[in-house]
Amino acid sequence: MFNYSKVLNNSGSISVSLVTGSNRKAWDDYVLCHPMGIAFQLYAWKEAVEGAYGFECPYFIALENNIVRGVLPTARIRRPFSRGTLVSLPYCDAGGPLADSKEIEVLLLNQALTYARQQKIRTVEVRALKAIGHIADAETVNKQKVRMRLPLPEDAPSLLSGFKAKLRSQVRKPQKDGLSAVIGGVEMVADFYPVFVENMRDLGSPVHSKKWFSQVLDAYGKRARCCVVYMPDNQPAAGGVILCHPETVSIPWASSLRRLNQWNPNMLLYWTLLEYAANQGYHFFDFGRSTPGEGTYRFKKQWGARSKPLHWARFNASDRIDEKASLKPVQASGSHGKVRDTAAQLIQRMPLGMSQWMGSRLRRYISL
Repeated sequence: MFNYSKVLNNSGSISVSLVTGSNRKAWDDYVLCHPMGIAFQLYAWKEAVEGAYGFECPYFIALENNIVRGVLPTARIRRPFSRGTLVSLPYCDAGGPLADSKEIEVLLLNQALTYARQQKIRTVEVRALKAIGHIADAETVNKQKVRMRLPLPEDAPSLLSGFKAKLRSQVRKPQKDGLSAVIGGVEMVADFYPVFVENMRDLGSPVHSKKWFSQVLDAYGKRARCCVVYMPDNQPAAGGVILCHPETVSIPWASSLRRLNQWNPNMLLYWTLLEYAANQGYHFFDFGRSTPGEGTYRFKKQWGARSKPLHWARFNASDRIDEKASLKPVQASGSHGKVRDTAAQLIQRMPLGMSQWMGSRLRRYISL
């Protein structure tokens, strides 16, 4: 049984405990109002992970007189015959703690470490959009990946007029050629998923299960949208899923069919989602992580997206850390580039059905 702990600060007594379903509204209200909040930190992510993949998701909440002062979402990604790793958060770029102060961030992280020790989990991984607790930026900043974020104007016409002429032409071309785009909810998964499966196979990446996307769209409700781009003959050619926070729209999954690249369905996909975000009054569009200089980075940059740092760290759960001490991340292990390259080549040679079958069984264990 996990025991909550208390700490005294200038404003009184703060307790940290595991969240329950009755705390859902208070949790979401805090995430939605916090200036650093993002859609991945909403309670719906917990429901999607548990519903699709069956992993336990301990969510920690800091309360002061029943007022939320901080939250830390985590998931226990547990491979067979292992104790697993506590991750904040899996399957996305960032989760991490949200709190009223760095001291409360540290308190939340310490409780996650305590929980991990009690469950005999060796490590706690944190992915955040800013420095974690009292740790210096340089110790946790990701040197290989950045997030690409675009500030949005007040409406879509203003956004379009700010693009260079070449980009505007690329946006209009697929529409002139008869392609169309539809935005909807969970009903769009049936058309989106085959595109996603084929694209992941071509990239050599294990694919999420179809149930994962259905669970995400169900759990998030109107805060999640799925867009599909259709060819003139109604064949799905591209698709993406966005998650919405009052400040920022994030796009964690997007795919297009390489064999239809000459029709530019990917340009229409992103423009349709950018148009939606701008017209709905969101302030930022988060294109997700990229490696500086690579193709996806250049693609996102052409829309005007600016690179922002990601802060990722791994902590040894065996360390007992005082609430006022600076948390120290464990040094990251070496790269497994050759293993990943070999696996990617194997997946790329698979028939679609086999890549889907294998990927949907392996992907749950890959936290990124």
